[in-house]
Amino acid sequence: MRDSTEAIHGHGFFDESTGTFIPPIFMSAMFEQPGWTRSTERGVDLKYSREENPSVSSLERIMTKLEGAEDTLAFSSGMSAISSIYMSKLKAGAAAVVISEAYATSIKLLEDYRKFGVDVRTVWPSTEEIIASIKKDVAFVLLESMTNPSLRVFDIEEIAKAAHEAGTELIVDNTFLSPILYKPLAHGARLVIESSTKYLNGHNDAIGGIVSGNKEDIRGLWDWRRKMGSIMSPLTAYLTSRGLKTLELRVKRESDSALRIARWLSESGMVKEVIYPGLEDNPYHKLAKKQFTGFGGVLCFRVRGGGAAAKLLLKSIKLIKPAPSLGGTESLISYPIISASSSLDQASRQKLGITDDLLRLSLGVEDPEDLMADLRQALGRTG
Repeated sequence: MRDSTEAIHGHGFFDESTGTFIPPIFMSAMFEQPGWTRSTERGVDLKYSREENPSVSSLERIMTKLEGAEDTLAFSSGMSAISSIYMSKLKAGAAAVVISEAYATSIKLLEDYRKFGVDVRTVWPSTEEIIASIKKDVAFVLLESMTNPSLRVFDIEEIAKAAHEAGTELIVDNTFLSPILYKPLAHGARLVIESSTKYLNGHNDAIGGIVSGNKEDIRGLWDWRRKMGSIMSPLTAYLTSRGLKTLELRVKRESDSALRIARWLSESGMVKEVIYPGLEDNPYHKLAKKQFTGFGGVLCFRVRGGGAAAKLLLKSIKLIKPAPSLGGTESLISYPIISASSSLDQASRQKLGITDDLLRLSLGVEDPEDLMADLRQALGRTG
């Protein structure tokens, strides 16, 4: 079945006794064990919600189908998902490669593994530099399908090919696109990560993380999730499953709005630069068009007047909310140097182009005319 159908029916839940086909919220902390065990689909006992929970399993079934995976795990946050991957894949003497423009907390956590004897190699975010970094001693390469906030795009199939030849695993954080616009597993990735806080949940009201891949990897990650107690809560799983029902509608609407607003800003003369791979003059446009089925709902722009103008805009905006995160129904604008990129040192931010005049706009599902009116009045105050 197609994604829009799987997102609604992929949980496979049906209760014969009531005729209910909407998965409920199983808030039970434990499950009866009367001399025999109830096994889940991955062959482990259903006994304690720190390990397995039916509400969480419903979400995992949907995401397995959307990602084209063999199995999926849902975590309490995107960072808990990434933490479990690090714990599962790394050991003393191993090497790991991460792009310098990944989510800063992902980088910092990986760098902490140096105290355990892990060789962490940070590389410039380009296809060529990533491929050059892939050696036989590298356990995995971690990259993002579209970087935050500069929206760089990589040739993931070529990187995956190089990783496979070297015996290295490619792990892709696909948060900025969601499985609606791109499926990394189908293009050679070993694991795909989604911050379900963003597009999957889509309503800015639940934090979570998803990892999808083959059964062997997921079983190993399951054991780390069990030991670290980082399973997604039943309520969050329910909210995320409900959000998935409109995932395709929201992603397409937000992507359309982003392209429309990016073009308008580019033509308006009100800003110094607009960064969005959907624009024909963007250096990643051709690759993004070839690789993805859409360009996403996030764009960046540089204001005239530097940091002072950027801060004034954040104070002047009315409909759009000045807040971190992305992918929800409400449009959000963030200041990367104090949010997602804040833990990068200033020299790294400057090299990456994450300067004090850069703002990131995540489009929601509001009418784009209203969003443009809000941007127009706020930019008018910055001069």
